[in-house]
Amino acid sequence: MRDPRIDAFAQTIVGHATGVQQGDRVLIEMVGAERDLVQSLIAHVYALGGEPYVQWTDRAVLRTLIAGMGRLQLETWRDIALHQMRQMDVYIGIRAGENANELSGIPSEAQRAYEKIWYHPVHLEQRVKHTRWVVMRYPNAAMAQQAGMNTDAFADFYFSVCNIDYARLSRAMDALVARMEATDRVRIIGPGTDVSFSIRGMNAVKCCGHRNLPDGEVFTAPIRDSVEGTIAYNVPSVHAGTTFEHVRFRFDRGRIVEAHASDTARLHAILDTDDGARYIGEWSLGFHPYILHPMKDTLFDEKIAGSLHMTPGQAYEEADNGNRSAIHWDLVLIQRPEYGGGQVWFDDTLIRHDGEFVVDDLHALNRGAWAQ
Repeated sequence: MRDPRIDAFAQTIVGHATGVQQGDRVLIEMVGAERDLVQSLIAHVYALGGEPYVQWTDRAVLRTLIAGMGRLQLETWRDIALHQMRQMDVYIGIRAGENANELSGIPSEAQRAYEKIWYHPVHLEQRVKHTRWVVMRYPNAAMAQQAGMNTDAFADFYFSVCNIDYARLSRAMDALVARMEATDRVRIIGPGTDVSFSIRGMNAVKCCGHRNLPDGEVFTAPIRDSVEGTIAYNVPSVHAGTTFEHVRFRFDRGRIVEAHASDTARLHAILDTDDGARYIGEWSLGFHPYILHPMKDTLFDEKIAGSLHMTPGQAYEEADNGNRSAIHWDLVLIQRPEYGGGQVWFDDTLIRHDGEFVVDDLHALNRGAWAQ
């Protein structure tokens, strides 16, 4: 018998997140082996009059495939995938799988070619810009292990954070959007971090359950050449199967001119993918009240209460600073006291201190306002 929370989650996905309608073509991509959510999604899409299509992906198989692909094969695969994506109105991506590091070991040159030739046009250009899309994880034993929890406790956590009252969260975000759009200079201060940039004239975008599940951030982008100073991230990040820790950047006129991490050589290989990979395409404040600690999963970590992320690579169309790249890598800094603290300033106003918003109109985004 299927867990009823899975059916409730599927309803959130097709109803709130993607708004499936009569006649919509819906691509459901499962990365992993779990079936229950896929089957529930299929049933809910049919119930709304949509047409579900399913694609199943295995990371171990994908690793072997990418490692041996030449340019012509990548281009053929891209053309096939682009044709499929162009037929779709909705994309639902479920990332499960047993090993978050399954794609590690792919040669750097092969990984860069995959991201530039296949991933960028299929996902960053076609899927992101031309479908109603949402991506999420699946609460399996591997995710529970990453989070340091038993499987049942993690499932309880997962469904509670994914099914938060997004309408309420959306209303609370309005004041932050207004403040961001009225701000010129942003300054971020913390251990190893003193970085500033301009967001003057940039859109600020609410993320309230329409693109990611779970959700809880407002993002914009810095003026491309305005970023100056240093940032030291304190959340481990998995990129292309490799875990990076202690990532540190120094910026000069927007460009990353120094970079260090637990694997500095591989970090530079990523940043050398193209020119845009050394510039920031997104900056965001995260504040999901029930996500408190990292679990090496970007969809969760970038929403952590009291966090922010600065993203090397491609800018989103909704807040476009002109940066173009095959990379979009959300790297996270938590500023709550137990992670070293820190400050966020908008012009001459302290907005957030040690992870808590300190201005009256943003208090509704603090954890205390959502005490369970």
